[in-house]
Amino acid sequence: MSSLDSLYQELILDHARKPVGRGELEAPEGSLTASHHEFNPSCGDELTLSVAVDPTTGRIEHLAWEGQGCSISMASASVLSQTVLDEKLTMAEARERIEAFREMIQSRGGSEPDEELLGDAVAFQGVSKFVMRVKCAMLGWVALEADLHQVEAQQA
Repeated sequence: MSSLDSLYQELILDHARKPVGRGELEAPEGSLTASHHEFNPSCGDELTLSVAVDPTTGRIEHLAWEGQGCSISMASASVLSQTVLDEKLTMAEARERIEAFREMIQSRGGSEPDEELLGDAVAFQGVSKFVMRVKCAMLGWVALEADLHQVEAQQA
């Protein structure tokens, strides 16, 4: 195992042990909120992710999730949470990250991820080689995508 792979593995394990964003949503008054539940029937992982979005700026003000499952699914939700919250992403920026993560995770190791765009989420690149684990890594990202669709519907 290369030192980079070892570093990525440690990052995933750290996020699985001490997840970021786990808990209940604290939505500021006047924000648009959405919640979505995802379930992976092949392994039993499940996760509910909720967001609060500022209706004037489109920024994700808060994100929270609850779930149970393997270290990959829980760590992926944690890394996603940290990225969204630390960088105070807009809905458009979050969609861009979701698409980049999806492309990386479905590449089967055949593409180079945009490390600047994905940040710590590049640690999951190795998961792309294990088809049965792709859904685990995508769980939180798919839930966020569904939440963003719900918020957009509220804005219409």
